[in-house]
Amino acid sequence: MASALMHRLDTPDLLDLQQQAAAAAGVPVGFQDRGRDGIPVPELRVIPAGEFEMGSDGSEYGHRDTESPRRFVLIERPFALGRYTVTKAEFAAFQRATGWVPRREAIWPKGDQQPVFNLRLADVEAYLEWLSGQTGQRYRLPTEAEWEFAARAGTRTAFAFGDSVGCRDVHFNSLFPYDERRERRKWYIPLCIPLPRPMDVGSYPPNLWGLHDMHGNVQEFTQSPWRDSHSGLPRDGVYRRGPNEEWVVVKGGSWFDPAVACRSASRRRRHVTEMDTNLGFRVLRELGSGTGTR
Repeated sequence: MASALMHRLDTPDLLDLQQQAAAAAGVPVGFQDRGRDGIPVPELRVIPAGEFEMGSDGSEYGHRDTESPRRFVLIERPFALGRYTVTKAEFAAFQRATGWVPRREAIWPKGDQQPVFNLRLADVEAYLEWLSGQTGQRYRLPTEAEWEFAARAGTRTAFAFGDSVGCRDVHFNSLFPYDERRERRKWYIPLCIPLPRPMDVGSYPPNLWGLHDMHGNVQEFTQSPWRDSHSGLPRDGVYRRGPNEEWVVVKGGSWFDPAVACRSASRRRRHVTEMDTNLGFRVLRELGSGTGTR
């Protein structure tokens, strides 16, 4: 399965691999788990196992040294990833059940379908533990490698949509398009007025595997501890945060960031206690354990 993904990058084959992974796991390509008492559960998309080239090099516009070296990583097991980032409405069920309240000074999403934000990593992990208990499945954050693999959806380009994007594709700060030397066009001004807030999830096109907003809208937590480069990291991309490590990797860029920060390879560090209006998260559901899909 892994080698097939590297050598078969056309659309029909990638979708076939996705279908095969779903069939092997006994679930549809797109599905939701059942939650107790009808709680809203994030929609999921199955992502097949495979090998991919992670990171970027100096030939990619916007490249940073922290994205090097570009290297092959093996994702050994298929998984299911949230079709969207977790919304305010989905997180509200956790609030009601546990009595969790946002910090008094924090801005909170207004719309139910906006990504939930202004959460610390501990809050995110508490939600994931609660959701696992409500569904009988194991939910967690993706690793940095799992996140980038899913975002790329078989591509080696800067974005899942190619080597360039406009603000019709991705919700970034349109004052800073991907490459101003090539990308500045008149339609940026009338149609891409900067919006100082996240948009509702799913407002922008999905990648080939059916995942929305992997580029832009809000940055997304991963479970991976921050490293200053990809050098020397395990081939499977799995390494765990130690008890004294306080920085984690976030991916995807946001409405506040320039387009270069929304590239598949782009990465940023955030403190585990940090909260922000452009920082949310997406769930990963492990496959092969439990029941309860619908």
